[in-house]
Amino acid sequence: MSQLILTVTRACNLRCSYCPTVKDGWPSLDEEDAARALGLFVDRFGGGDIKLFGGEPLLAPDVVASVLERAEGLSGIRRVYLSTNGLGLDSAWIERLRANPKVILTLSMDGAPKDHRRLRRALPGVTDAYDHVVSLLPELLTLPRMVVTQTVAPATARRAAENFDHLLGLGFRRFNLLPGYYIPWKAEQLASLKTGFHAIGDRFESAWASGRRLYLRNLFTRAPTPFFNTGMVVDADRSIHPSNVGLSGSLDETLGRTKVGDLDHPPSAAALAAAAARMPALLKEAVDPAVWDATLAVDAELTALCERLLPAWLATRRQRRSA
Repeated sequence: MSQLILTVTRACNLRCSYCPTVKDGWPSLDEEDAARALGLFVDRFGGGDIKLFGGEPLLAPDVVASVLERAEGLSGIRRVYLSTNGLGLDSAWIERLRANPKVILTLSMDGAPKDHRRLRRALPGVTDAYDHVVSLLPELLTLPRMVVTQTVAPATARRAAENFDHLLGLGFRRFNLLPGYYIPWKAEQLASLKTGFHAIGDRFESAWASGRRLYLRNLFTRAPTPFFNTGMVVDADRSIHPSNVGLSGSLDETLGRTKVGDLDHPPSAAALAAAAARMPALLKEAVDPAVWDATLAVDAELTALCERLLPAWLATRRQRRSA
């Protein structure tokens, strides 16, 4: 099964230090665009999973709501992943997500309040993102499949394990780790990331050995290029691409090279697949060599953690099945 990646909007109410995706003045998808994308995805590409990205997708709440409603009734859609900074969530949204069996909420956080606020600068008039999420914790923790993406920026790599422990202390048990990709890393920051990932790996192994449940999504995800998603990517301007590499501000120039159509003139499945096959070479060519090396380095540390933890997770799963 394939993936439909909808960049609902490029707008965001935060200006995170490591995030280059915000584009002021860009349009957002509307409900008609989203419905057309879903129909095309199911009819031409066979359906699969949907991922809702931004910017901040909940700045277009009607579009997100329409996608969730339509997807629930489409047999060709398996799961809908909603990635958000949490500022658009409230009790009504959490109940809507809980009631839809296909939805998985992915909540992006940095860790303890100091680092979260340092890295996630809010626009004027926007409430504190950390405080808002914490105020919703009793309800959020009732969502059975919610995942917290812990972002690890170069500046906070030395506190990666400390921030992970803070998120554990808040009650979260399902995680995705996301080091900063396509940005510079110093040698000492990479060393701190390695140390932090090792300590986080210890937390997982200890939890599994004692029978406690702890989930790491990274163990089950693969991509031909670091960080970016491949599939049928519909950007906020309705253009269609085989990858969302154009989300990175440093890769703006690739948008013209990766575009294979739009919602009015969609590509064939063969054309989309051919464009996807060209992405690794295009990406390496487009990225500054030092940044590319840093990206490969952080990806190697994350891969090493997954390779370390996979045997332990498989052993834990066998034990649970035999119990």
